[in-house]
Amino acid sequence: MNLVRAEVERLAARRFVQLMVLLLAVAFAVTTATTLIGSHRPSANELSAAQTQAAQVVARMEAEHTRCLRIKAGEIPITEDAGYVPADCTELDPARMEQLPVATDYLSSVFVFSHQARGLLYFLVAFLVLFGFLVGASYIGADLNSGGVVNLLLWRPGRLTVLGTKLGTLVGVVAALSVLATVFYLGTFWTIGQTAGLPGTLDGEFWGRLGAIYGRGLVLVLLATVLGFGIATLGRHTSAALGAVAAYAVVWELGCRLVLEILDVARPDQLMLSSYLGAWLTGRAEFWDNNGCPPGGGSCDGGIYAITWVPALLVLLALTGAVTGAAFAAFRRRDLL
Repeated sequence: MNLVRAEVERLAARRFVQLMVLLLAVAFAVTTATTLIGSHRPSANELSAAQTQAAQVVARMEAEHTRCLRIKAGEIPITEDAGYVPADCTELDPARMEQLPVATDYLSSVFVFSHQARGLLYFLVAFLVLFGFLVGASYIGADLNSGGVVNLLLWRPGRLTVLGTKLGTLVGVVAALSVLATVFYLGTFWTIGQTAGLPGTLDGEFWGRLGAIYGRGLVLVLLATVLGFGIATLGRHTSAALGAVAAYAVVWELGCRLVLEILDVARPDQLMLSSYLGAWLTGRAEFWDNNGCPPGGGSCDGGIYAITWVPALLVLLALTGAVTGAAFAAFRRRDLL
């Protein structure tokens, strides 16, 4: 029998995998039902009122920009009740905004696909990351703990070949399941937007941004799957992966972060894996560091620093590669009995 086919059948037959797929379906059903219950197709009067409100907001923004320009030009004096007047009036220029207010922003109890799709996709990616990590850890951990790997090696000698096939099969199955789940998931909510809500603005820019988020999310899902597999291989048990994550979260993300804040260490977020996870998934993450500003208070932009997706990806790849390499090296030399 083909080794890959055997591993696919073993993976599909695992009760834990079936349970996680069931939980994915339940979460999907609950989210869909909640959306349907809380949404309705807006009437012509609702759309007209929302369009009027959006136009009024844009008009106020244009008036604020014009007032700022007149103040800077000395045409009108600055009074105590003048409100916020930025150093550069382009901050208030509606033409420079990424997105102007639109009618769909002012509709109540209406599901707008273009507004909600990003949050829905982040939710799906978070679940798939958890799914991949747990399935990856349990898949190899249970086989190592029960002696299944030893039996497999008796049938197909070659440790690295067997372990590599297991990992490749796992990544392929998780990737295929993630793509199918995403198509079905977003397709369902797109249908809800067409029938029980509004689709919103679905232009090329929208799909491009959504595709970028999904691409980064899928990479994160696969890295989490490989990481769970590698840690469980090193620890020879599923619980090793769970314990490693729990220990890291408590000792480093919570405990060490607190110590670094007490010691007033500069830019502590650069030392946290969660910062790179967020930066990779969103493309860019900004943080605040008090050490970047001079003492004495006042406004300061020097305390803001950012982590972009490039260093975030390098950190994630380095961590996953190191764990996976160590797992294969340990498996090659380890006594499996």
